[in-house]
Amino acid sequence: MTLQIHLTRLLPGTPEEAFDAYTDAGKQKIWFGILDEEPGIVEIDVDLRVGGKQTAVWGPSPEMLFRETQTFLEIDRPHRLVTESSGSSPDGETMTTRVEVTFEERDGGTLMTVTQSGFPAPEMRDFFATEVWTGAFARIEAYLARERGTLPSPG
Repeated sequence: MTLQIHLTRLLPGTPEEAFDAYTDAGKQKIWFGILDEEPGIVEIDVDLRVGGKQTAVWGPSPEMLFRETQTFLEIDRPHRLVTESSGSSPDGETMTTRVEVTFEERDGGTLMTVTQSGFPAPEMRDFFATEVWTGAFARIEAYLARERGTLPSPG
């Protein structure tokens, strides 16, 4: 049995806006740190095409960096994105999973749905469900709200 998560969040904005926030390197660099009190390190490069890769390196300091490479398997902008994600934590632990993300117009916003499979252990699956994706959803939501003028800009 493969370990997976299936999560959703209703975001402000159109599917196009949500898809672009999730896949555009410049927009990701903003939302990665939008809720942080102290700026950290965020480096992202995206080659958004089937077979292309997104590489991301982030963390609070050079000694505490997370790394992830996503290979784009399917792209149906702005509705669906499928990737193979390989990542490592600062302690050297590695993991490869499959991530499917959909963006559906819903109630004046966009329902973003994430299905991620291939976790090596229930504890890792649960960590991604309760921490990683919850944090990503909150950051993307804050970014989209700010872009739409429904959240004040910092400063």
